[in-house]
Amino acid sequence: MGLVCRNTSGTEGCAGQSVSLILVAVEIAEKALIDRVRRLARSVNNPAVSTGIGDDCAVLRLSGARGREREKDMLVTTDFSLEGIHFRRDWHSPESVGYRCLARGLSDIAAMGGKPVAAFLSLALPRDVPQVWVKRFARSLISLAASNGVTLAGGDTAESPHGILADIVAVGTVPQGKAVLRSGARIGDLVYVSGELGGSAAAVRFMQKRTRKDQGRKLNPRDYLRHFFPEPRVELGSMLREEGLAAAMIDTSDGLSTDLAHLCEESGVGAEIHAELIPRARVGRPKQEVDLQLALHGGEDYELLFTAPRSKRIPSRIAEVPITRIGQITRSKKIVLVDRGKVSKLEARGWEHFRVG
Repeated sequence: MGLVCRNTSGTEGCAGQSVSLILVAVEIAEKALIDRVRRLARSVNNPAVSTGIGDDCAVLRLSGARGREREKDMLVTTDFSLEGIHFRRDWHSPESVGYRCLARGLSDIAAMGGKPVAAFLSLALPRDVPQVWVKRFARSLISLAASNGVTLAGGDTAESPHGILADIVAVGTVPQGKAVLRSGARIGDLVYVSGELGGSAAAVRFMQKRTRKDQGRKLNPRDYLRHFFPEPRVELGSMLREEGLAAAMIDTSDGLSTDLAHLCEESGVGAEIHAELIPRARVGRPKQEVDLQLALHGGEDYELLFTAPRSKRIPSRIAEVPITRIGQITRSKKIVLVDRGKVSKLEARGWEHFRVG
């Protein structure tokens, strides 16, 4: 996700971006950077790593576990929250920053159909950050953790010369061999998304366009919950796996267009999406429907995008969350958008770090 750049969205999990130690100023697209690291990582073969770079979480199979734990795989994901990129202190309360920091990791675990267990927080702070800010940040993060059965089990602290940096590591479990991967989509599958899209991006657009005249005016978080306090779809992801409904799945951290491209690439397929079917968020006061471009390319809604065989009956609501069919998987590896009868290529224009141009 990036607030000060193009769109709004979230970075991927550990399996999608095990590159935290090379987050520097580089003239290379994020996807190219990840692909480069992924090729290098393949040179080291480790049977304990069932799924590595390329999904929302890494899947670890630890053979030394005892009893029932031998039947489970471990999910591990990590996400940065960087001041000026993922949040701004003049836009976001400490509660929102702490909540969103953990929600990103929990959403990755949800996208694998897993159950979150523990989290580890590394926090770097400038000297001028008030202790009350840190206290409010931590309380919000721990509250979200507790509501999802997650223990904050450790981490690290350091002084930062420029801005707040928070790195969350989330750990979960899934029955052995049952993690829902991005690579499971098959030709003919239908494409579904949970909730509504574009609400988070709409909040950022509003904050970016504030004039100096109303600069002191802040958004009411209750009017833009998917941005300030996004609910990770943990229960939904788990139910989709348990019921055998989702063939492939990813969360919409980087935006529908980009995350669908990730899923199709890993599955070796294409997709046809219908504009009129995309559930657009209604935000603000009075509530207004976001435009199609925000629903297509804005991110950080942390909804679940998944595919399912046509033979599966997908309810309109699962775990009290609306589910909408938006298209189908195709043989062609192209991703197209059908809008009022017009067919066009759906470009991946969601968030990407290091994007040039």
